[in-house]
Amino acid sequence: MWQKILCIGLLFPLCAHARVWLGEVTHVSDGDTLWIKPGRGVAPRKVRLLGLDAPELCQAGGMAARAALQALVAKQPVQVSVDFQDSYGRDLARLQVDGRDVGATLVGAGHAWSSRWRGSAGPYAVQEASAKAAGLGLFADPAAELPRDFRKRHGPCQTGR
Repeated sequence: MWQKILCIGLLFPLCAHARVWLGEVTHVSDGDTLWIKPGRGVAPRKVRLLGLDAPELCQAGGMAARAALQALVAKQPVQVSVDFQDSYGRDLARLQVDGRDVGATLVGAGHAWSSRWRGSAGPYAVQEASAKAAGLGLFADPAAELPRDFRKRHGPCQTGR
């Protein structure tokens, strides 16, 4: 019995809630990547939105996705819930502005796809289905290509930041 308790105690930190902090957006790189300054005297951190995949800047809908993200976060404090870091050192996080989930808003407006992984439709599948049904944003084009497929064929766009 004590072994089970010890095992649960050791695993608990791995299951703990995301690290949450407030910040100000300093730059939007594309439709799912931005730089957020956590506070005074702290350098901005590169953050990748978790749960969605926006088109590459050089892909159809890419510039509109970046503009939509900029409009959502401009001059607003954002709440950042970091779940992980990726292999590029970016925080993988969910953002909220005025209590709204930024990822859900972007996908629901047709500016990004819900992330798919191992057969899962992703966390924003309902918003994606709604945007598709309404023909919003990139879903107005029946030939819209998932960013991961686009990157496989063309490689990533070079953004410089």
